[in-house]
Amino acid sequence: MAESEGGIMETVKTVVWALVIAGIFRTLFFQPFWIPSGSMKDTLLIGDFLFVNKMAYGYSRHSCPFSMCPFEGRIFGSDPERGDVVVFRHPTNGTDFIKRVIGLPGDRVQVIDGVLHLNGEPVRLTPQEPFEEIAEAQGPQGHVPRCSNAPVGAGGICAKERATEELPGGVTHSILNIQDGSRGDNTPEFVVPEGHFFVMGDNRDNSIDSRFPQSIGGVGFVPAENLLGRADRVIFSSAGQRMIYFWTWRSDRFFRAID
Repeated sequence: MAESEGGIMETVKTVVWALVIAGIFRTLFFQPFWIPSGSMKDTLLIGDFLFVNKMAYGYSRHSCPFSMCPFEGRIFGSDPERGDVVVFRHPTNGTDFIKRVIGLPGDRVQVIDGVLHLNGEPVRLTPQEPFEEIAEAQGPQGHVPRCSNAPVGAGGICAKERATEELPGGVTHSILNIQDGSRGDNTPEFVVPEGHFFVMGDNRDNSIDSRFPQSIGGVGFVPAENLLGRADRVIFSSAGQRMIYFWTWRSDRFFRAID
């Protein structure tokens, strides 16, 4: 009986230590993150799996699970660069979001007729071939994509207008447009406060981001202490509703760098 109890205790200790080590790794180094929605298409697709680099911007209370780190502000902190794809804790509802940093402290940000303006100047846009995907349920939540060529029947080709957007400093990335005149296509001019950032999704008509205030369910400005880390590379990707559906794996996205 004593030997049996000793074996149980050793198993418990092993599990506890494994959880402690995993918690330390997740807090200090890399946090796993699944892409649940299409707000960052075509940079990130529903079902992409990545590790968030927790070392990139330092640490805050939000770096620990349940925001339990026992300190205020940031330690070992550094600011993201314009164009970084970041994961952050929503300022009010506690959900983890992933978006692209568009505005830095002091920047003036505005969208006019669907074109991003920074500090009074429109960014350069270069048209690309449309982004195409199958009109079908995607991911565990079964999201059906919105299409610029709607209506599209199930199994049809869902298209979105695509362009390359060039930010000041030369950072380029793809953005998508579903329709003109969406509610985020024309905004007031925002001035980014000190210690905050302005973020947007690359799928501009399908993203809840800093263009929309928290009072109506948006994100607003993101405080620096809410940054969890930088997304650098897709590790794994699956187009299906379950990871075990190997026939839905997107092998061309494995270990793909995030631009």
